[in-house]
Amino acid sequence: MMTEQLDRRSILAGLALAAGAPRGVSAQEAWPNRPVRVIVPFPPGSTPDTVARAVLPHLSEAFGQPFVADNRPGAGGNLGTELVAKARDGHTLGVSINGPLVTAPALYPRLPYDPARDLSYISLLARGAQLLVVHPSVPVEDFAGFVAHARANAGAIAYGSVGAGSAGHLAMEEIKARLGLDLVHVPYKGFPEATLDLVAGRLQAMVIIAAGIIPHVAEGKARALAATADHRLARLPAVPTLEEAGMPDATSYAWMGMVAPSATPPAVVTRLGTEAQAALAAPRARGVLEGAGFEVVGSDSAGFTAFASEERARWGGLIRRLGITAEG
Repeated sequence: MMTEQLDRRSILAGLALAAGAPRGVSAQEAWPNRPVRVIVPFPPGSTPDTVARAVLPHLSEAFGQPFVADNRPGAGGNLGTELVAKARDGHTLGVSINGPLVTAPALYPRLPYDPARDLSYISLLARGAQLLVVHPSVPVEDFAGFVAHARANAGAIAYGSVGAGSAGHLAMEEIKARLGLDLVHVPYKGFPEATLDLVAGRLQAMVIIAAGIIPHVAEGKARALAATADHRLARLPAVPTLEEAGMPDATSYAWMGMVAPSATPPAVVTRLGTEAQAALAAPRARGVLEGAGFEVVGSDSAGFTAFASEERARWGGLIRRLGITAEG
């Protein structure tokens, strides 16, 4: 009898693996059966870290096991996202952003993972609108004025970004391409350095996540000209969207979502998506995220997968069309 039970367990475990279940999780085991590591490919206190830590307490409660954030910064988020893609322990997830999930394949020809093939998309979690801002010394008051000023000073205006291939960099490159502007890109390694140079006047312009730059706008250290959102921002109701300013079909966001290795069983992905949406609907997580200036946008796996595919086509196409590289 004992031998028969062991054989049955071995067969079921083998069938589970053959069906795509991660190694370490048999068909008879409830998932999760130990703590879950959630890799955040950016430092503590970063935007994706804030988003991850807002939803993890609910997941820990819902699944009865700790969901623990593991910060693995490096290579613009590619390092940590690769760790998720290649994890085979059955208890590793990730919270990542546009770059590693959408634009990295077009920017890095030898990227060691394929985000479309190697990851399962659990839920979009939050998004942040961006703002086109200028230093107060730039003599413009609106988007039309910025375009006219840029044309009159071709090649003389420096704009910054938080990194080559970042959401802000690509949004500005799209503006440049569509309107025929000649601006000089200055990539930085993160938000603090880029913002410091903008408010100090060493940069003239930038497209940057609104949540971080709005305090500087309120203090008069930066001037907001347009939002990349599909609606005006509650904290800056007088600032038009790019579409309202005369540039349609230019909506873009910096966004964060939860992913898993592609071998994760579909039932687990579905349950995780359901619980992630429940976390986002709860006052605790929603309060943290909205207080930090983000918009909560939970989705199921199918919705997130389709959205990522659309983003990959849009921004990957732009990168290839304009010859944008990881160096800027």
